[in-house]
Amino acid sequence: MQVGAAHAAGTNAQAELARACLPPERLDELEREVRDYQAAVRAVCDRVVRAAEAARGLEPPELEALEQAQQDTREIAAEVTGQRGELVAELRRLDDWLAELVELGAARQAQDAEYGVVGRLSEVAAGRNGPGMTLQRFVLAALLDEVLAAASQRLKLMSKGRYLLSRARERADRRLASGLDLLVDDAYTGTSRPVNTLSGGESFLASLSLALGLSDVVQSYAGGIRLESIFIDEGFGSLDPEALDLAIRTLHDLQRGGRLVGIISHVPELKEQIDVRLEIEPGRAGSTARFVK
Repeated sequence: MQVGAAHAAGTNAQAELARACLPPERLDELEREVRDYQAAVRAVCDRVVRAAEAARGLEPPELEALEQAQQDTREIAAEVTGQRGELVAELRRLDDWLAELVELGAARQAQDAEYGVVGRLSEVAAGRNGPGMTLQRFVLAALLDEVLAAASQRLKLMSKGRYLLSRARERADRRLASGLDLLVDDAYTGTSRPVNTLSGGESFLASLSLALGLSDVVQSYAGGIRLESIFIDEGFGSLDPEALDLAIRTLHDLQRGGRLVGIISHVPELKEQIDVRLEIEPGRAGSTARFVK
């Protein structure tokens, strides 16, 4: 024991001797390391104490439940990530379709601009316009104006200056096509009214005037072709004597102009004013016809 103690004492002495032989700078460095170590130990001990105080009274966590919740969360995250990938792919497809729609829209706008004039002309020709008049009715209305101008000259004469025929310019009913409705201008009242307000005799005179005006216009468009014959069926019975005389006078004027005027009527008064006629008389054995000059 004495030998061991002597040996240990000799070893310590050697260490102290070795330290004593270190330079002062090294000794200062070692002292700083010792102080830093001691400060770190104190800080760790202080944190351990604070942690123990903070954990006092707390229940230890259920690690298995937390681990299962973590696993479930990972699975949900993986599923959501997969759905996100599908949605991203769908979004790309929608973007492609949207770009295609934009391109088609631009092409359509170009076509609309190209065919817009044609489409508008088609709408106007089909009557989808303010007056509600188709192209066909527009052309007929233009021709009708000429017929009415010629017919008004006849009707003015036969009505002793009272009536003229005209075409309605306003659209009375927007549900119906317009442009060919007839009006009669009454010089006695200074107003225009529908032709269906005329009396029976006046309607006959208007119809006769229209027929004669139409024949005049047709001849003017026929390139030299003449309508040399005209036949009138009934209507004279609705005329008073004065109107009947004016109508017959007009027909005589046509006859003197070189036309053949045929009248089909049962009015006895016409016999006195028609020099040449074909009379048909009914009988028990049948009807008989005779030519009277």
